[in-house]
Amino acid sequence: MKKIQMVDLQTQYEFIKDNVDNSVLEVMKNGTFINGPSVSEFQSNLESYLNVKHVIPCANGTDALQIALMSLELKPGDEIITSDFTFAATVEVIALLRLTPVLVDVDLDTFNIDCNKVVQAITSKTKAIIPVHLFGQVANMEKLMSIAKTHNLFLIEDNAQGIGSTYEFSNNTKVKSGAIGDIGTTSFFPSKNLGCFGDGGAIFTNNDDLAHTIRGIVNHGMYKRYHHDVVGVNSRLDSIQAAVLNTKLPLLDFYNERRKQTSLFYSKRFESNQYLITPIVKGNCQSHVFHQYTLRVINGMRDALADYLSALKIPFGIYYPIPLHRQKAYVDIRNNESDFKISNLMSEQVISLPMHSELEENQIDFICDKINKFFKDQDN
Repeated sequence: MKKIQMVDLQTQYEFIKDNVDNSVLEVMKNGTFINGPSVSEFQSNLESYLNVKHVIPCANGTDALQIALMSLELKPGDEIITSDFTFAATVEVIALLRLTPVLVDVDLDTFNIDCNKVVQAITSKTKAIIPVHLFGQVANMEKLMSIAKTHNLFLIEDNAQGIGSTYEFSNNTKVKSGAIGDIGTTSFFPSKNLGCFGDGGAIFTNNDDLAHTIRGIVNHGMYKRYHHDVVGVNSRLDSIQAAVLNTKLPLLDFYNERRKQTSLFYSKRFESNQYLITPIVKGNCQSHVFHQYTLRVINGMRDALADYLSALKIPFGIYYPIPLHRQKAYVDIRNNESDFKISNLMSEQVISLPMHSELEENQIDFICDKINKFFKDQDN
């Protein structure tokens, strides 16, 4: 059996080595390292894949979120509602822009933002909602869009973990995640479902005016060289990373299907384990692309299981051990622990297992056998 890795980028590279090497060498030969043809080609290809009017590449997923907020002409103190149970990037950009993050609890089944809590958190200062498609599952976008429309709020999708997932509305309309709200953002960090070989990100929108503003912001506020029309930043996807992404984009659906198959293998092996709750997929089966396969350990033994896996050299992740409302940087006297019961519970229960498109069945069997043995031994 091959060594088990949380993400096996080396094996993935081996299968696409020739295409990747050739595309990167082409950039090297042409010397088009910034805003080269591979960037515009990737932009066009991703627009077609997502069926969205505008893709604006940028330097990373955090920049994508920050630039999305910058494009909305918000004022210091304006409130942005987002999930308490996610990576800090989602909330740090809000704070950096001197906006006010308003954290709300998550749904017990999906780990995604609780729409009812969103409604309760809306005030006269609320300007936007940022749902996170956590672990690869699309949030309840139909309800969130209704809430945003009712209260005249912007809806920004943090799609860093969900690219390639499809949301099906009640009228059977299907839309790719990231192309549903006013603006979508994503990350191409190497471990993502669609990852480059460094940092990278992108912003999506069907709004022509927002797209125009965003294009200026990513390039120092320039639409014409040395003419700075808006306050901007320097955030570009370099040509080499775009070349890598161009090679991998046609394989994204294949990669995601492999992840889904792996999730089914895992869940089948754990279905009789009374101490584990396997991932719950809401709606259409295409709505979850399993960036992570995240279990809930419900007998209080999560940390003991983590120690056990460490001793066996089986990789795992705990995403996230501390909810955002408990993080020193984001403590807010307005927050009450009673408002974050699910977030707090998840931080004590969740553990993510190796998940990538290169996992082999014997590796999955080994992982599952060891985990089931751990819990069986607890009963003896």
